[in-house]
Amino acid sequence: MNSNKNLTGWQRFLQKMTKANEIGKEEDIMTDHDYDGIKELDNVLPPWWLYGFYITIGIGIFYYVQVFTNSEKYSQKEEYAAEVAKGKAEVEAYKKANPELFNTDVKLLTDAASLEAGKKVFTTYCVACHMADGGGGIGPNLTDDKWVLGGGIEKIFHVISEGGRPGKGMVAWKSSIKLKEREQVASYVISLQGTTPANPKAEEGDIIWTKQ
Repeated sequence: MNSNKNLTGWQRFLQKMTKANEIGKEEDIMTDHDYDGIKELDNVLPPWWLYGFYITIGIGIFYYVQVFTNSEKYSQKEEYAAEVAKGKAEVEAYKKANPELFNTDVKLLTDAASLEAGKKVFTTYCVACHMADGGGGIGPNLTDDKWVLGGGIEKIFHVISEGGRPGKGMVAWKSSIKLKEREQVASYVISLQGTTPANPKAEEGDIIWTKQ
């Protein structure tokens, strides 16, 4: 081994942690094993590896004691239940902080101001597929009593918010249109039922719903 006189503190630490043998002095730790001329050295396990191994054993013993013999203070079942409760609380907090993203007691609006506001939203987002008079284009006719996903304020509001049929229905608008505006436009869509569009599209859907 190298003399410690000429080594820095860091070098001495590394030497202590590795117990590496100096190159050129392999004969001192050479074993009698010979494999086609290949000799085997009797190197010791590095202390850093042994310390890590011992620490791992200690952690394993501690974990075993905590889980299997100290269940009153530590329980995986209770830990899981606590994490689930925490997750639910975070979800509720997020909903409370972002009310515009979630449906809360949506109601059918019939006053003129709400319907006019709904018409503005409809004109901005919906006419490309449903036409200005609701007669239908790419999307279905909104003036008849046949509905693909169901009629009524709650179902229409849900379709506007979450989107239509996967792959061929309209996109979800909940991140683009505010909750109140979605309620207004859903109410406006209902107000179109029974009107006479200029070029109505043929009826679609198997669900029959008529506004009262």
